[in-house]
Amino acid sequence: MMPGIPERWRRLDVTVRDLPLGVLLLIASLLPALRGNGTEIGGLPTRSADVLAGVAAVLQCLPLALRRRWPHLCLALVSIGFALDQIRGYHLFAGTALPIALLSAGSYLERYRRATMAVASLAFVALSVELYRRGPGDPVAEFVTFYLALGLAWGIGTWMRSARAAEAERRGRVAEDARNAERTRIARELHDVVTHHVTAMVVQSEAARYLTAAPDRLDQTLAAVSDTGRRAITDLRHLLDLLNPDHGTDRSAEPRTPPVGRVLTLVEQTRRAGQPVEFTEEGTPAASTGSADLVAYRVVQEALTNALKYDHGGRTSVLVHHGEREITVRVGTDGTGSGAASPGGSGRGLAGLRERVDVLGGDFSADRPEGGGFVVQARIPAGSPS
Repeated sequence: MMPGIPERWRRLDVTVRDLPLGVLLLIASLLPALRGNGTEIGGLPTRSADVLAGVAAVLQCLPLALRRRWPHLCLALVSIGFALDQIRGYHLFAGTALPIALLSAGSYLERYRRATMAVASLAFVALSVELYRRGPGDPVAEFVTFYLALGLAWGIGTWMRSARAAEAERRGRVAEDARNAERTRIARELHDVVTHHVTAMVVQSEAARYLTAAPDRLDQTLAAVSDTGRRAITDLRHLLDLLNPDHGTDRSAEPRTPPVGRVLTLVEQTRRAGQPVEFTEEGTPAASTGSADLVAYRVVQEALTNALKYDHGGRTSVLVHHGEREITVRVGTDGTGSGAASPGGSGRGLAGLRERVDVLGGDFSADRPEGGGFVVQARIPAGSPS
């Protein structure tokens, strides 16, 4: 589709976009009605226009095309034109360009700002002295007032520059926060996907070492390891699809976001790893749960992973209750198992779950009862945006 006029205008070089302002100001300066009605300091009588008047008008107006690309050059040329205009007594409407050039210099100058202010001030003092010498001797306050007006234009430009820098810094912080949040989200997904499957594979392979005398059970265990590995690959592919939508082409094999209904698959996988799990699901899942569905799934996944790690073989219970406005999850073990053959953990998983639940406005807790084992509970409001 062809870009619209505003889009094509924005694509033009900045000098081209700034040129019309100078051209309009130049045309206005040539209008008979505005002749002699421009800026006037020093009290010199107005002189009829001549060739030098045209030079002064061009010097003050057309350099405005450079006000953002080369603000130093723009200010220098406009100042020369303004000085010629005032000393010759043309009093052109083009004198309006000087405060515009000063505002632009204050806004877009990146280097030698103080030096530019000092040179401009000295140039104005020299011009004022010359105008005072040539003119009728107007009060010095007139020159001071005009200088303050020009200083105000510079100050407004400086404020615009500071506001623009602050906005750029704010956008940078927002972008960095978004990148950090995305990295954190990806790290959580990787942790949830990889840790559960790899833990199950480690536990199953450890158990297989003691089943060499029972070929049937050994075959079942190795099949479970293979099945767990395939599930890990499938989940990693889903995660890659989230990071890069063009990565995978088969999008219909399994849902990208695991629903709570797939908790039974987690339970069966954990049982095959040697963990006795009692699963109870109450209520009817809501038609739309937003992110709550995925977070509930991850809570069960992380809790079962910890059960394999720290209470392997201990009786484990999983309860998922679907309410009208929330999903409640409770996973606990009785502490009768062992964690000797399990890989260690960093605690990042539970911390990540707590953050996920907090974002949705829910409650999360992970406790260790006095009798042993642990209990993970979460209340997750349903209907939150995904």
